[in-house]
Amino acid sequence: MTVAGAPVTESVNEMPGIRKAAILLLALDPEASANVLSSMPGKAVESVTRELASLGDIPKGTRDSVLQEFYDLAVAQSWASEGGLDYARSLLMKSLDPKEAERIIQQISQQVRKTPFSFLQKAEAGNLLTFIQDEHPQTIALIVSHLSFHKASEILAGLPTPKQIEVVKRVANMEQTNPEVISEVEKGLESRLANMLNQSFEKIGGVETVAEMLNLVDRTTEKSIMEGLEAEDPDLVEEIRRLMFVFEDILLVDDKGIQAVLKEVDNDELALALKTASQELKDKIFGNMSERAATLIGEDMEFMGPVRVSDVEAAQQRIVDIVRRLEDAGEIIVSGRGGDSDVVV
Repeated sequence: MTVAGAPVTESVNEMPGIRKAAILLLALDPEASANVLSSMPGKAVESVTRELASLGDIPKGTRDSVLQEFYDLAVAQSWASEGGLDYARSLLMKSLDPKEAERIIQQISQQVRKTPFSFLQKAEAGNLLTFIQDEHPQTIALIVSHLSFHKASEILAGLPTPKQIEVVKRVANMEQTNPEVISEVEKGLESRLANMLNQSFEKIGGVETVAEMLNLVDRTTEKSIMEGLEAEDPDLVEEIRRLMFVFEDILLVDDKGIQAVLKEVDNDELALALKTASQELKDKIFGNMSERAATLIGEDMEFMGPVRVSDVEAAQQRIVDIVRRLEDAGEIIVSGRGGDSDVVV
């Protein structure tokens, strides 16, 4: 037990994690410490704050050791996420004392084991597709909801159309999944990964996940899935479409496309829609119209006065609908939406 105000004398290796966290916060500048605290759960903030209040003098060597450990952990986690645990271990062994390297890799291993389907993260999409394509759509939905959006989109594109639709429906309607269910699926897919997951419920899936995946598949796959879904649930299709492309995504349209869109939007509607737009988007749109027209719209926005957010969002949605219609007709191209491979320069 630490006596309040007593100097810190124990070695970093023997020090409890909560004390290391408190020392780290003291070593950082106030703004960085505040950002760290704001991202922590309430109970953890209370514990760290209590520990901070009890700290006495901290030797420079202790502080530096805590900072070094934090840095080593952060770097090792980055290596592990990019190249896997074996890659992280090999680099740590080269740069640290073997015992220290092994201690850090054990900490990272525990965190990785808490991540659902972590053993699938480094698998090639083609191999993974072969591995799971015959699974039940609900099982596939659970798996792709835990993968990166890019990998999930590749899996989705490789499935037969009927199964694509079934998987998308299940992902869209998925909200909370019992970790025991996830663990059972993991065991069935990979016997070597049998650890139990945290007993808290996890937010996965949902319409947002479907929108992100469909943003990345090719246009043919997207169209096929959306048409199949529309016959069964047109409201879900509309909800997905609204999330797939939002007003700020007009930044992804090239100048020629912007000009085509502007031909179909009157100035009053555009001024209202730009009321909450980023400066980057305003600059892009104003750069694709005459100086006089840009000045007039700027003045309209300035003298418009207070407007309802719902009116602005409605105006933005009408412009988004124009973009989607022109894209579907092949008259404009939205970069980064799974169709780049169909473009010939």
